[in-house]
Amino acid sequence: MGVPDDHPPVPPLTETTSMTFTELSPLAKRLYDVLSGTARDTTTLAGANIPDLRVMAASARELVENSMNDRHPRLGTWATVVAAGIAGTDAELAAHHAERQGVIAVAEKVVVFGWEVGRRALFSELLRSVAGTLPRPPMPTTGLDWLAEQPGYLGFARTALESAQARARRLQAGEIPYTTRLFDDAEVAALGRAVRLALHRDEPWLPDLLDALVRDIAVAPTNAKTLPSQALLYEIARAAEDRPTPEAIASLRTAARITRHAGVPKELAKKFKRIEPTLAERLDVAFRMPDGRLRETFGEHTAVISTDGDVELSWWHGGRKLKTVPAAVRRDHPDDVKRLKDLAKQAAQRQATLARALEAGYTSPTPPPYRQLEGNPVADRLIWEFEVSPGVWQAQLGLTVPDVPVRLWHPARATVEEVRAWRETIHDKEIRQPFKQAFREVYLLTPAEEAAVTHSARFADHLCVYPRLRALFKDRGWKSNYLGFWDGGGGYDDPAHRTLAGGQWRVNLHHDLYEEGYVVTGAVEFKRLTAGRWVPAPLAEVPPLVFSEGMRDADLFVAVSSIMSDPQGGDREPGPLRDYWENHSFADLSSTAQVRRDALARLLPRLTIADRCTLSGRFLVVRGDLRTYKIHLGSANILMEPNDAYLCIVAKATASSGLFLPFEEDGRLSLILSKAFLLADDTAITDPTIVRQIEAA
Repeated sequence: MGVPDDHPPVPPLTETTSMTFTELSPLAKRLYDVLSGTARDTTTLAGANIPDLRVMAASARELVENSMNDRHPRLGTWATVVAAGIAGTDAELAAHHAERQGVIAVAEKVVVFGWEVGRRALFSELLRSVAGTLPRPPMPTTGLDWLAEQPGYLGFARTALESAQARARRLQAGEIPYTTRLFDDAEVAALGRAVRLALHRDEPWLPDLLDALVRDIAVAPTNAKTLPSQALLYEIARAAEDRPTPEAIASLRTAARITRHAGVPKELAKKFKRIEPTLAERLDVAFRMPDGRLRETFGEHTAVISTDGDVELSWWHGGRKLKTVPAAVRRDHPDDVKRLKDLAKQAAQRQATLARALEAGYTSPTPPPYRQLEGNPVADRLIWEFEVSPGVWQAQLGLTVPDVPVRLWHPARATVEEVRAWRETIHDKEIRQPFKQAFREVYLLTPAEEAAVTHSARFADHLCVYPRLRALFKDRGWKSNYLGFWDGGGGYDDPAHRTLAGGQWRVNLHHDLYEEGYVVTGAVEFKRLTAGRWVPAPLAEVPPLVFSEGMRDADLFVAVSSIMSDPQGGDREPGPLRDYWENHSFADLSSTAQVRRDALARLLPRLTIADRCTLSGRFLVVRGDLRTYKIHLGSANILMEPNDAYLCIVAKATASSGLFLPFEEDGRLSLILSKAFLLADDTAITDPTIVRQIEAA
């Protein structure tokens, strides 16, 4: 589909300064529609089935002239580059760009001008696919892989970033006048593509180069509160949203710390909330995150950030741990105190991101680079399996066996006896795992689901508090459109979804708006990526760990956001919401609640109220002096014996303070224990709303 060398002579292109509108010839209009992606029959040049592009040369020339002379209709920049290839007017268009755009943008176009028309069209179509939509979708990995293979582009990416850093350094050195537009819009866009490609490929030359560039564009060389290129800084942050690396995140955090512009840290903070979860999906780089441990001395005092369990910033005087920041340090080093608090917060966020990445590794089709975690305290709190001989896996606590294949232990691959033994070990050694591993739920395909073929109704027809469900979607890395009654409609017909197995599988949870603030859940289905499309898959063909992990999230969503756990649900007006609460608040235990029951069975002997507590079916039974109470292990709601009168207690999950809990994913275990401690000493309860219910029942 290339342009032959013997295309007809092209008259010189002329330029005007005022905007005008022109009537395109029929062929030029057809070419305009194809190149702009507005044609009804195709969105690609290849799909237009033009057997000989030479017949389109004059029409392409019309389009190029319109773009150069600011006449409408006019194509976008890259579609015009395609048209120039068809028209044979590369030199004229290149000269036009050279007069109006910065050298970095011009350098990118020099590379693309060296491609035949087919490559140019694919490049233009790739960029068009991620433009004009908010929120802007990331450039697909297949597109980035293709771009890296195109002649000269990968070399341009590195050269462009080196050129940008050199310019920023010259500005900082005072060699060029200070400006807040160090790079024009075309250069910012070109550098954004260069950063995305380098981040995607995890180029070894990028971290130091990007760090130097980000530092120099984040702060003015003077005392000004502006910065040399806010546009480029934000474009780099958007690139990191798409394909984050630990090093890029660290550089952007440095920019947020050193900039004098008050709005930049706030804007970057918003982006970090999106960047960190995305990093958890990049298993090839996520495990390079620093563990966050730190030790700094300030005179006689030492600050320590520890990550052996929950991240903690502590202050020490010799061997004595202090309760607060020493007054002398607070007085003499206020900026350092603030910096250390920020570092502790960042370490906690990295721990959460790392936990997400480790969980994502369960369904990865290729072994993640777990060995990068050697020496990280997180690895010591996890159970690993080592292939000590072909097909023989041995489980150990910590990354203790070198030089053999390693994977994370999952209870779905273990016997019941092995699961029980590991739960005992984690509990007895009081190991707080970074995520729920030993006590992880396992979800197996049921006969009813196999008969339904492509969907599961296991978690359907539950009424959930919508804001709470949306928050859970975000926390667990699910994507979903916001549901609302738009113009009398019911919102988007688009299920919440999450990709698993390195992007090869997708789990969907259907949900519909029930009434304002509430949704009703629907079926769970799994789709397989096939030829670039998501195709529904029979549940029997879904890999067991993919199925289990997807269903686990769905169970968590229902358990946490369902109105069945509302302690005040009994006060609702009669109607469907009240009926649902009454039917589900004390129902059979889900898999999540069954694991919670197992954990409680191990915890009860350690409690000071152990002699007052027993597990009976779905309940933790607590004997008080006034009544006996049954706390449901799923909803944490309470019934009072002997007549099962409902007891409404709106309690906070505080009773577990100082008590080891092997996991606490949703707060329900702490809540149950909090209520148990309260009710075991019911004669000491002073809250009149609770006392009145106990006495009246």
